[in-house]
This record gives sequence, C-alpha cells and structure tokens, in this order.
Amino acid sequence: MSTKGAPPDATAQETETVVPTAVGDLGAIIRIPAATIPLPGVVLVDGSGDGDRFDWGGWPEWLADAGSIVLRHDKPGCGGCPGHWTEQTLEDRARETLAAVRVLRAHPATAGQPVGLYGISQGGWVALLAAALEPESVDFVVCHSGPGTTPAQQERERLETWVRAEGHDEATVTEAMAWVDARADLIRRGTSAEAVLAEQSRYAGRPWYATVLFPYDTPANLRFLRGMLDFDPTTVMPQVRCPVLTLFGAADTVIPVQASVAAFAEYLPPHPEHGFAVFPGADHGLYIAEPDPAVSRRDQLAPAYLATVGAFLTGRQVVS
Repeated sequence: MSTKGAPPDATAQETETVVPTAVGDLGAIIRIPAATIPLPGVVLVDGSGDGDRFDWGGWPEWLADAGSIVLRHDKPGCGGCPGHWTEQTLEDRARETLAAVRVLRAHPATAGQPVGLYGISQGGWVALLAAALEPESVDFVVCHSGPGTTPAQQERERLETWVRAEGHDEATVTEAMAWVDARADLIRRGTSAEAVLAEQSRYAGRPWYATVLFPYDTPANLRFLRGMLDFDPTTVMPQVRCPVLTLFGAADTVIPVQASVAAFAEYLPPHPEHGFAVFPGADHGLYIAEPDPAVSRRDQLAPAYLATVGAFLTGRQVVS
C-alpha cells in the first residue's frame, strides 16, 4: 500500500536490516522513535499488489510516534528482492511475516516488550493467519480495514459497489455481476489463466468492463488469486489468542464493513483487550479526505485514529 505522509521525524532513527525467508533475504527497515525505549514492536503487513520498504508513506512514522518500534519490509520481487509475491499463498505471506517478527523481537529496542502485527487490507488476513499459525510468536494484532469475509465475498461486494456507483441501470449491473461470478467459478475450477483472459476479452466493449477488470487482468494475478479466493478468515479467528484491534472506515467502498465487524465479533475468542472501531466518514485507508498537496496526510486521518492506536499500543507495553 502506498500512502504518502508527512516528512519523517528528524529525531527518529531508521536502520536497514533483512528478513530471511524461504525465497531469500527481504530488505527491511526498523524505525525507532525519539522516545524512551524499549517499546512494543510492530511488523507492518502490506496489502495487495507490489510493495517495498520505501513505499509506506507516513505509516511507519505515525505508528512509531504512537509508541512502537516499527519494521517494514519488501515483498518478494519488490525492492530488488528475490522471488515474487504473485507466486505466494497467504500462508507463504504469513510465514514471511513470522520471520519478520523474529527479526524485530531480536532488536534491542524491543527487549522484554511484546511484538505484534499491523495488517492493512489483505495484510489483515495475513496477520490473523500468522497469529493462528504461531500463537506464541504474535503478541497482538491490529487489522486495518482487514475484511472478515473471504476474498471472493469481499471482491464481489467491492465490484458491485463500484459498478453501481457509476450509475448503470439494474440490467447492466446484473450483467456485470454475472461475469464476475462466472469468472470466480472459472478460477476456482482451475481454468488456465489464458483461457480466463480470453473469455474475459469477449466483454471488452461493455460499459462495466474496465471497472471489473483489475486485478483479474494478467496471468500472474489470476494464478495468485486462485490460491486465496476462498480463504475464510472466520476459520482462523477462533485460533487467535492475542488481543486484536480491528479498525474500519464507515465510508470504505473496498470491503464489506458491516459483515466484517460482525465476523470479528462472532468468531474471535473473547478477550478483555480486544478493540473495535469504525471511523465515520473514513475510507479504506482510514482517511477522511482525498490527498491534497497543501494538507499533511497525517492531518487527513480519521479523528481519534491515532489516539485509538496509541492507547492500544500503550496497553501492550510492559512497564518495569
């Protein structure tokens, strides 16, 4: 996720490191705020698409300032790293995330403190899966706009929302969604990516075509989606034992917010330190306004977002 923010705090420190994974070393950066350390550690877990350690905008700064030591890293195939994220499964991503946790836990700035995950969008699924795979390794999770539904359900709702937002009549919406459903079935059945793309091209002249095309537009993307389309986070949530903070924007048009809140509330095991927040007027990135060169992106975050995250991180800190 690329989210441009304010210039880095000149008093903070950033050090380069690597995260050793099955495909090789991934470049990483650890940010240490100008604060009394040690502090809890946070591994950033990126959403869908490309992503390298220099493409996080203001998030490392904001989360460090909220009271944490923050590690972000390249995805495979990004930032000059080996492998490629389109060849991964969600479990591959979770294993990679757990490797990053081990790197951050070994850093002196987190000594004796908990280390957790901050997953954005698709990264929310990855963070939950990592916490379920190794409960002893993940001390807390923050899911930022992380869907509580399967990718297939999330994508269907997103695409229908976007097609309707373009003002098409009901017959056109029905036609678009019929292809969306047919395409998902083709992917599930193992139809070759080339065959799916060929079938898709038959609709190139339809008014909804461009809206439902991405990310189903390349063989690599289709192969990646095949491996995750029916991942069900509600089968993973019951295995997550640590505190979870779930954050949503009420104006998010990318994920089904209401269904996601309901899923987290129903399927996470009870924990006195869980937290849920839906920010009025906030979008998928938890911003309340479009980017404006004259306004700091930090100032466009949902009111109470930073206070909410800061309070959650403070609650994790071990005070000696």
